[in-house]
Amino acid sequence: MTAAANSAHAEASGLIKRILEETPLKAAGFIVTIYGDVVEPRGGIAWIGNLIETCAGVGISETLVRTAVSRLVAAGQLSGEREGRRSYYRLSESAGSEFAAAAGVLFGAPEDDGWQFVHVTGEAVEDAMQMLKRSGHARINNRLAVGPAHVMATAVPGLVFRADSPHDPKALRDFASQYWDLSAHEEAYKVFLAQFDGLSTLNVPPATALTMRLLLVHRFRTVHLHDPRLPVSALPDNWPGGAARRLFAKLYRHLSTKADAYVAERFVTASGSLPAWTEGTDHRLDMLEGSEP
Repeated sequence: MTAAANSAHAEASGLIKRILEETPLKAAGFIVTIYGDVVEPRGGIAWIGNLIETCAGVGISETLVRTAVSRLVAAGQLSGEREGRRSYYRLSESAGSEFAAAAGVLFGAPEDDGWQFVHVTGEAVEDAMQMLKRSGHARINNRLAVGPAHVMATAVPGLVFRADSPHDPKALRDFASQYWDLSAHEEAYKVFLAQFDGLSTLNVPPATALTMRLLLVHRFRTVHLHDPRLPVSALPDNWPGGAARRLFAKLYRHLSTKADAYVAERFVTASGSLPAWTEGTDHRLDMLEGSEP
């Protein structure tokens, strides 16, 4: 390695260590990120040896990987296959659909389609309300919730009423601040920006590029999918979500050439190596081109 390469590698290692100290990983969650970022757009199946090797780069032991994979199998997200002495794990159909939908949110352009009110019917009101809350809705009363219209509420028994944004932006922001506690999401975006800002200047080796891209996706997924993703007109001034999305898009593109080359070099299935690029990976990069607000 040249002196410059050594310096970049040391800086990248320090950044990875700091991110892991500030926001520790859980094995199952990071394996979900590996499947979502690397495996799902390349056919949905991976050798457990590749999972073990990749997780080792962020300090997750082989024992923890095998335990987490077993739990994901028990939860119906993965299914195991054997070829000779090697074990491979494939995404279930339902998990594949879920991961593809999440990728649309992470890589696609921000949605801003107005609002919807959901009136819950039936007996299981609390279960329905919790499901709506997890999808970004706020509870107004026992059976009524409100949320951004881009969220699908078809899984909840009830009536959905679409609503346009009011013309008074201050009234809308006051309404949003009354029903959503946005401070935690704002802080999470700021932490993400502080952790990854400056990464685009680093010239790291392919293995490190993949590790850093996985951490980037994992952290942005954690922050962004928990955000109710309200229409921009309802958000406070200087909302950091837009800056976080721009940084995510920039860094993902910056890291992808080396990261994808490393995937093609190291990741295997029973039928051969995973490809560096597929229609699915290209589509994600295309979505990122148009996703920055």
